[in-house]
Amino acid sequence: MSTALRVKKATGLKKSGSLLVIAALAMGMLSVLTPAQADTMRDSEYWLDSLGVTQAQQSTKGEGVKVAIIDTGIDTSHPDLKGAVVGGADMSGSGEAKGNKPIGVMSEHGTLVATLLAGRGNNKGEINRVKSENERLKAAWEKAKAEAEEENEKQKDDEKDVEVPKEPEYQDVPKLTGGSDGVLGVAPAAELLSVSLWMGEGNPANIPVEEQIPRAVKWAVDSGAKVINMSLGSTSPAWPESWDDAFKYAEDHDVVVVAAAGNRSGGMSQVGAPATIPGVLTVAGVDESGKASQDSSTEGISIGVAAPAEQLVGGLPDNGYARWSGTSGAAPLVAGVAALIRSKYPDMKAPDVINRILKTARDTGASGVDNLYGYGIINANAAVNNSVASVSVNPLGTIEEWIRVHRRNNAKSTEAPAPGVSMEKSDLKQVAAPKPIQPDTSTPVLQPVLVIGAGVLLLLVIGAGSIQTLVRRRRERLAASVASASLSSLKVGKSAGDHDLFDDIPEEDK
Repeated sequence: MSTALRVKKATGLKKSGSLLVIAALAMGMLSVLTPAQADTMRDSEYWLDSLGVTQAQQSTKGEGVKVAIIDTGIDTSHPDLKGAVVGGADMSGSGEAKGNKPIGVMSEHGTLVATLLAGRGNNKGEINRVKSENERLKAAWEKAKAEAEEENEKQKDDEKDVEVPKEPEYQDVPKLTGGSDGVLGVAPAAELLSVSLWMGEGNPANIPVEEQIPRAVKWAVDSGAKVINMSLGSTSPAWPESWDDAFKYAEDHDVVVVAAAGNRSGGMSQVGAPATIPGVLTVAGVDESGKASQDSSTEGISIGVAAPAEQLVGGLPDNGYARWSGTSGAAPLVAGVAALIRSKYPDMKAPDVINRILKTARDTGASGVDNLYGYGIINANAAVNNSVASVSVNPLGTIEEWIRVHRRNNAKSTEAPAPGVSMEKSDLKQVAAPKPIQPDTSTPVLQPVLVIGAGVLLLLVIGAGSIQTLVRRRRERLAASVASASLSSLKVGKSAGDHDLFDDIPEEDK
């Protein structure tokens, strides 16, 4: 793999006459690092302190919360994810049944996202230290043993043998587990569900990603996910109607859905679906200084909060690491905070979880909510530990209400039953028909008065019309007279500056 890979191409799919592009959003720089640099990863995670993650983890690390990562599949063999992935599924028809095979375009994307969200780090440094010490002891012993044996061979029969040293006891090599090396995620004790999609062209199963996504959301909900991370997006703010039910299903089952806002470097000039779906917590990207990223973010009214999206580090399949950029990395940082909150407050509903994240964010940019930062840059410590008033509804809206308002004209009409004879029995009893009433042949007194009044009104209308006709003809004769007069005979008033009728005409045209 190249040491500097920039992904520039997003793949598209025609549907119902519109182009909907779905792609993994790691559209920034991806610089591959060698495994030997694993011990430098922790020092590179500047957001652990700047976002208050380290402080928040003193209260909770996400225990007991399942987070579904709907992405390109997670390499569960990565040392930083040992024990993190507890289940999964493939929606593409081309991956492994448990979603643990990286597939499609940017197949490493899912593993990068997973390590940022729930990486446990690793203890490879300690393992290597113990192995190195044991090897040193063994080498020293073997040398001493060889020297002793050689000396004894030289000894005469009456000389005492040199004592051969015994093999030393070696330290037990620790098993691979979480540790101070590698990538530490925001919620390192959370349990991950790997839901793999094939994003991009060439899916052997020919299942469009538009169909994979709603299936993935429903599977995640049914599998117990309380948070869903979607570091993927489209170039269109609209989404297929077939997604409505899936996201409403997540909403109805109290699931927090977090989505990436997209990246300008990936060809996105605005936030695209699913980040535009009401109720979804959309994450924009900032650089290390906290300013909105020029390349690794975008803008839109649906942005909820912002998080670091530049100079990120994450794990790659086959035990590698990489530095990368994009809102694909910002989203799991926020999803991790959601997992911390749901762990500390297990009975808290999704609207309150989202509200905590929004209301405790550090206001950045224009005062109040804006299109670049939303409510501001996420503050993990405040979101987890501050006192925040409860809300009754999601401050980012609901897909249920959106469906009610915007899909009303698309609702399928119910056909009326064909006309027929009612088969219902009646409890009414028959009654005799009433006697006929004879008509009144007398003339009403008011009738002559109405006839005379109508005649007088008609005469008045005719007279008024004649007068209007005479006035109109007189005006027409006057207008004709004026039109035929010469320009010099018209009276033109002079202004204080002697501005006459020709002052605005060039001299040569006068």
